[in-house]
Amino acid sequence: MRMRPKKNRAARMEKVSYLFAKTDENGRVDIMETFKKDGVASDKPLFLEIGCGKGAFVTELSRQNPDADIIAAELVTDVLMLAMEKADRENRTNIAFLNENADRTDIFMPEKSTDRLYLNFSDPWPRKKNSKRRLTSPLFLEKYKKILKDGARIYFKTDNIGLFEYSLETLKEAGFTLENICYDLHSSELSSNNIMTEYENNFSSKGFKINYLEAFFG
Repeated sequence: MRMRPKKNRAARMEKVSYLFAKTDENGRVDIMETFKKDGVASDKPLFLEIGCGKGAFVTELSRQNPDADIIAAELVTDVLMLAMEKADRENRTNIAFLNENADRTDIFMPEKSTDRLYLNFSDPWPRKKNSKRRLTSPLFLEKYKKILKDGARIYFKTDNIGLFEYSLETLKEAGFTLENICYDLHSSELSSNNIMTEYENNFSSKGFKINYLEAFFG
């Protein structure tokens, strides 16, 4: 279901515009300018969430990791605005936001910049003809390789078993090493460190099992 346009969008977006990531002339995130404090460049690890939704996950990730810098990308403007407003209310100053599409990940992120990549409940694109649009398709995995530091991790969650099985295969074929593969995250020992998204909270309460994996390259 498509979200209804939010009222007073321009004014609301202006209020939280300070949370936008700063980019260079090529539209690439300028990490130094985005996260520097008192003129000093940040040397903190960098996390990226693609498809941050309304911001429940990324704001809690920020709270639990004050010594990291976080980029949150979201394509839908009104959804992005809600995430930014949540970060603003909770004074999460180590998050910067981008109104961007996942297929431009290797364009808007600097090479070898990212320590962690979070893919939470991405669109499964179940039809075979749309498989290239899945965020764990070979096309996207090659983009991630460009931005991930050596040894950086991908954290992947989905309630869609078809997408999960597909991702297990594509990640292996792309040369990633897989760890912590789990078909029922909330019933596993991994749940103690899990941060739930809005979508996850809703669907898990209805009995849907959450699939989870971690992957690293290099």
